[in-house]
Amino acid sequence: MEGLNSLKKSLKGNTMILVLLAVIVLFQVLIVTAGKGSLFAPSNITNIINQNAYVVILATGMLLCILTGGNIDLSVGSIVCLVGAIAGTLIINQGWSVGLTIVLCLICGTLVGAWHGLWIAFVHIPPFICTLSGMLLWRGVSLLILNGMTISPFPQTYMNIFSSYLPDLFLAQPTEDMADELYFSIIDRNAQITFAVTLAVAVVICALILIMGFAGRASKKHKGYSVGSMGSFLAKQIILCLLIIVLGILLGKDKGIPIVLVIVAVIVLAYAYYTQNTVPGRYLYAIGGNEKAARLSGVSTDKVMFFAYTNMGFLSGVAALVVAARLNSAAPTAGQNYEMDAIASCFIGGASAYGGTGTVGGAVIGAIFMGILNNGMSILGVDMNWQRAVKGLVLLLAVIFDVTSKKRKSHK
Repeated sequence: MEGLNSLKKSLKGNTMILVLLAVIVLFQVLIVTAGKGSLFAPSNITNIINQNAYVVILATGMLLCILTGGNIDLSVGSIVCLVGAIAGTLIINQGWSVGLTIVLCLICGTLVGAWHGLWIAFVHIPPFICTLSGMLLWRGVSLLILNGMTISPFPQTYMNIFSSYLPDLFLAQPTEDMADELYFSIIDRNAQITFAVTLAVAVVICALILIMGFAGRASKKHKGYSVGSMGSFLAKQIILCLLIIVLGILLGKDKGIPIVLVIVAVIVLAYAYYTQNTVPGRYLYAIGGNEKAARLSGVSTDKVMFFAYTNMGFLSGVAALVVAARLNSAAPTAGQNYEMDAIASCFIGGASAYGGTGTVGGAVIGAIFMGILNNGMSILGVDMNWQRAVKGLVLLLAVIFDVTSKKRKSHK
């Protein structure tokens, strides 16, 4: 009976992961049945990562805003466009150093976020109104900088930072003037090295996950915290490691590990640790749970709000640099509806519309869900209007689930 209760609790706590797996299986069956390849084609996995990296980055920052009480930032798409416009103008038109421009762009994004945070935290303008204003303001400034024109292409130095692959970036590449035998020999050798290195990285990551998982479980038991059954713990670790190994194999069969995946992983791990294991990170949850109680407990709620929106500006700057590299251009249309993708990812991933509930891992799962949804429907040739309708319906269902869950808990 205890094992059954533990299983039910485990399934309930991982509902979104189960839904994600069901959607992946559904699209795989539909795509194979339609004779349009496979969702798990190595090149398609790489495309999903490259196309949705910005969603994960923005969703991570958006989660911090949502935690403070269900607040959102509507300006992130416009900030992405603004920072991309600055990067394109300085690097392509003015010939500035790539490194210096990246630093300046990140500072610019952070300052824009601080501008919003100033009005929201200290003047107490509602976040919806303030960021709606920012959405219009920064989009207009972007169009002025670009003069309505697209700037391209970025130099290879910039592209290597955000859109290259490991270890492909460090391997000797064949050239057209080589003899055919040497040309294909280098290609085969590079493919073998890429697969071996990618798989080795996946194995190392799995080992680290297992070590950290067992160490964390032991630490909780030592401190007297309740932990789940060993069976459910091992099952979760094994499934996670298998998924990482499969991902490593698929990426290894294509171009290797995208640099943007490394950037995303660093951001996700850093913010997951910050929100779950630091006092300032827990303040975000405290404010979302009960802002008045948090203030009376000595939490500087204004400073926490200021940080949340300043940080959102910084991560929007990071996303802008990633998007500019993916598009290899700075365009006036960049960033359109990006805020909707980020917000939807957070809510689908379990963040509460009222604040105080949600995790970075959940936001990442939500972003992956959105990415699979977009990619699967695109492969199947679903009309773009229907794609938008489906995504809107999914977001509504996620929020309905959150609201009804809270009502059920309040009645118990």
